[in-house]
Amino acid sequence: MTGTPGGSRRTARPSAARRSLWAAVLAGAGAMAAIDEIVFHQILGWHHFVDRSTTDVGLLSDGVLHAVELVAIVAGVVLLVDARRIGLFDRRHAVAGALIGLGGFQVFDGVVHHKVLGLHQVRYDVDLVPYDLAWIGGGVLLLLAGCVALVLARRRA
Repeated sequence: MTGTPGGSRRTARPSAARRSLWAAVLAGAGAMAAIDEIVFHQILGWHHFVDRSTTDVGLLSDGVLHAVELVAIVAGVVLLVDARRIGLFDRRHAVAGALIGLGGFQVFDGVVHHKVLGLHQVRYDVDLVPYDLAWIGGGVLLLLAGCVALVLARRRA
């Protein structure tokens, strides 16, 4: 705790807005990773997290992704529940954070994993442009929605 002019005290605890935002970003990123892994890796079978190797490596990489996404979702939700329990939950910032997390994962996956590192593509043996536009474009829209929600939340704070 540090003193401030006028005798008031400021704590080192993060504000409700910051705590809610970052916990929801974590949960949102984990949720989008889960959607990607469940829909595209498992149900549709379009790719694995790492496709440029053997099937065993692809399955192992999917398992690691699943474990990390599960930890992110659980940690984010636990942090949000704890914030609510101690009175440091802000719904507007949590919504903004969830949208930013969802879109952030999607854009990072589409740009870094698909294009820069070439770990996998959305789908193979097809024209990738519509798939890339849909995946990365959808992520950008989620990010923009999250940024708008964040600006609105900060104006109301």
